[in-house]
Amino acid sequence: MSKIKKTNAARILDNLKINYEIATYEVDEEDLSAVHVAETAGLDIEIVFKTLVARGDKSGVIMAVIGGGEELNLKSLAKASGNKSVEMIALKELLPLTGYVRGGCSPLGAKKNYPVYLDSKATAHKKISISAGQRGMQIILSPQDLIKATNATVADLIMNN
Repeated sequence: MSKIKKTNAARILDNLKINYEIATYEVDEEDLSAVHVAETAGLDIEIVFKTLVARGDKSGVIMAVIGGGEELNLKSLAKASGNKSVEMIALKELLPLTGYVRGGCSPLGAKKNYPVYLDSKATAHKKISISAGQRGMQIILSPQDLIKATNATVADLIMNN
């Protein structure tokens, strides 16, 4: 078995002595969706969380971590983050702001420690899966450990269907 190269996200967890597992999957450049990641990595979509990057009118750049099959409610994120309004950043800003590419954005180990907001649904699970900071790798850890590692604020962030 080949040794998996540690990502910044994994190193942060190691430094904090937080237990996690790494799940790898085959990357499909045509489908970077969390649903596809869940299927390819053999994970339940309920525990696969995606990291979205937004900009608040007061806070600047913030990260929202929500269920892979869910849609972000920008009004809820604005409220949780103390902003009047929040909008998604342009895709071309993702790499310069975070150091991550689409499909490999992690709430851990970005270029700056941006405020992280975790959807409250995450806390219903024993383990959740987030990007390890590169396409093809997921980190599986407890939501409480993610909150500890990122100093995340837990809030209701998704659209109610």
